[in-house]
Amino acid sequence: MKKIILGFAIATTTLSACSINSNKSKESQNGSKDKQAISQIDNATTSAASDAKNTFSIEEIVNEYLQIKNALSNDNGKDAAKAGNAFIESMSKMDKTSLTSEKKKIWDDISDDAKEMAEHIGKNADKLEHQREHFEMLSKDIYDLVKTFGSRQVLYKDFDPMYNNGKGAFWLSETKEIKNPYMGKSMLNSGSIKEEIK
Repeated sequence: MKKIILGFAIATTTLSACSINSNKSKESQNGSKDKQAISQIDNATTSAASDAKNTFSIEEIVNEYLQIKNALSNDNGKDAAKAGNAFIESMSKMDKTSLTSEKKKIWDDISDDAKEMAEHIGKNADKLEHQREHFEMLSKDIYDLVKTFGSRQVLYKDFDPMYNNGKGAFWLSETKEIKNPYMGKSMLNSGSIKEEIK
């Protein structure tokens, strides 16, 4: 009889211990699941914040700039003026709310000057040389913007050493083929690629 009672006591103790271990294991699993869920929420929040920072895009501005460049390459002041006005409109629509204070300051410094250059291009459809002078300065602004905010497309920094009485000037292009906006059709392929911007 003692053996039966002793056996029963051992079995009860063993089952009780197994039950406690099982509960601890479930608690551990639940705790692990909770930590996973929290981690996923944290990752989603971080990703959303990152996406908010990446919502600022200068692609439309770059495209308008390239339209100006292409028009000047074809000696077409009217199309350059039209693109210059579209450029100003694109800049005015930019939503800067996702920018850090540092990036916003860079944007403000560059954008004011870029708008002024584009205004000159937009108002002087019949003065190609005047448009080209302002395009030279606009190219510097766009280069700075692309270097600061990035571009979704590959761009090429091209250089013409003869423009401006041998001082030279650069521009940005979307193609490897040289189409010189400063010389136009008279020396369309004059210049070389100095940098590839990815």
